[in-house]
Amino acid sequence: MTKIKICGLFQSCDIEFVNEAKPDYIGFVFAKSRRQVTKEQAGKLRALLDHKIISVGVFVNEKVENIVDLINENIISVVQLHGQEDECYIQTLKSKTSVPIIKAVKVTNAVDIIEAQKLPVDFLLLDQGEGGTGKVFDWTLASGIKIAKPFFLAGGMNIDNVERGINELGPFAVDISSGVETNGVKDKNKIEQIIRRIQNV
Repeated sequence: MTKIKICGLFQSCDIEFVNEAKPDYIGFVFAKSRRQVTKEQAGKLRALLDHKIISVGVFVNEKVENIVDLINENIISVVQLHGQEDECYIQTLKSKTSVPIIKAVKVTNAVDIIEAQKLPVDFLLLDQGEGGTGKVFDWTLASGIKIAKPFFLAGGMNIDNVERGINELGPFAVDISSGVETNGVKDKNKIEQIIRRIQNV
């Protein structure tokens, strides 16, 4: 079954919603964003999170030491990289921690995906490049490629397109943020609806 990640949690009520809905992953955004959280905020939210749900930290060109600190304090269990992190950066991070690493790929053509598969990461995340905007990338760019690494499908995922995305691309997981929001905040009903939809695909 396709895994589910709800990204961009920053309020205690968000945690209440996911604890009830039970996605596989949630995301804390440490990069500059309207959903950005500090280490202190994330720590408090993580303490409220159901221990069966995996917490992912989302970063853009962050200092490796700061990421390792969040891992060591059990605030995050997976790292998601959304910047210009290259192979050298990733190898440095891997030398300091053993948690899974997701690398986001801005998909503008098939070569973007082919090149990203060479990186020493556990997962790719296919996106249109501007996280949390509700925009999708051209899925046909990915549908004709054999993607060897398991990947998260992101970018504009919502109740109306998630089933088609799963059927067309066969992702390991789908990553949803703005697609489960109303007026910029997480919506309990939308979270529950999209999780039911994914589970029934």
